[in-house]
Amino acid sequence: MYKMLWKNRNIRFYLLGGGISRLGDVLTGMAFLFLAYELTGSKLHTTGIALAETIPYLLFGLIGGVVADTFPRKKLLISLDLLRVPLMLAVIALHYFNALTYPALIINSFLIQTIGCFFNPAHRAVLPMVTKDDERASANSMYDTVTRGITILTPVIAIWLLNTFGVIHFFTVDAFTYLLSVWCLSKLYLIESPARKKTLKMMFLSIYEFGLWIKKAPTLRMLFLFTFYTVFLNTWVWQVGLLLSLSELSLHSEELYSGIQGVFGGVVILTNLILPSFIKNFNLRHYLVGALIWGSGICYYGLLYEVEHFFIGCILVGIGLPIASLSRVYLIQKYVPESKMGRAFSTNAVLLYASNTLSLVLYGLLSTFMTIRLLMIGSGLMIMMSSITFLLIHLMKVTELRRRFMVHFLK
Repeated sequence: MYKMLWKNRNIRFYLLGGGISRLGDVLTGMAFLFLAYELTGSKLHTTGIALAETIPYLLFGLIGGVVADTFPRKKLLISLDLLRVPLMLAVIALHYFNALTYPALIINSFLIQTIGCFFNPAHRAVLPMVTKDDERASANSMYDTVTRGITILTPVIAIWLLNTFGVIHFFTVDAFTYLLSVWCLSKLYLIESPARKKTLKMMFLSIYEFGLWIKKAPTLRMLFLFTFYTVFLNTWVWQVGLLLSLSELSLHSEELYSGIQGVFGGVVILTNLILPSFIKNFNLRHYLVGALIWGSGICYYGLLYEVEHFFIGCILVGIGLPIASLSRVYLIQKYVPESKMGRAFSTNAVLLYASNTLSLVLYGLLSTFMTIRLLMIGSGLMIMMSSITFLLIHLMKVTELRRRFMVHFLK
């Protein structure tokens, strides 16, 4: 199955370009954080860099989707990758001229992530253009496996770069990865419509038009809202709460946290590879079952709250999360017309970033007077209960539709 997909020239270069570009993105994010702390020694300033990486998606995410639906995607992606190269080289030049400052890092990071607002939805919208319907589940799985594998591999590359060349040459590698991505993208053969002229007013009207369209698409509307809700309940307890819990239970919290993340990444990759063998066409039921398993993992390590059970809980999360993620991507590709695909993926990204930000802020406040364990149990139970509720509602609707069809047929 995967071997046949890899023989497809378009899919092969799409996956290679996506993986290489992802490597550059992760290295860039790490490099900005490292340099910010080196220059200022301030946790607050380092947090400022993290915010500079998320705010662009809240400001420009939806516009990025409109641009992805307006311009030929291959040309757009190549242009955006080429724009990132001089930004990488500018950081290196400022460093060697002893002119690299914290404001310069903030501006550069903001610009890089702003480009990502336009690149990511366009790149994600290309996959349906290079695959057939029966290939899409496997292609999505391969894409997520490649990007997840890159994310796991990146820390190893980062440690080697730090010890051999120093953090500044993260940007050298980044510039090279973007050039390699351009080469891969140039090899794609896509049949595309010419660019459609749009004013700023027309772009906002396109966003409004998509909003009206999504109101008439109940499956996608539910998918977006439930994703926002689930990610909100997950982000803090997984990213922050897990580390803080381990620090309460062990003197080796950082090593354990890294180990859990490694196990989680391995389970996600394995799940991604196995799923297409059993599921060819994902649906909303698969998404809700994935969310249920995901929530059960959080609830499990919250209830038992011991180091070994955190590993077991992360395995459950590592199974449920990719089921939900692959189902979500597949449903977007299935129900959204090609002309609206960029806006769909940008809307999804904006909701994810907004949910992440809200989770970190509100849970951070709640953690000042509630225990981490209670927050974990509450979050896991809420995900599970809502998944079961929506799953039952969905099954009831499907049963009712089938009953009506049979009555109509018998008439």
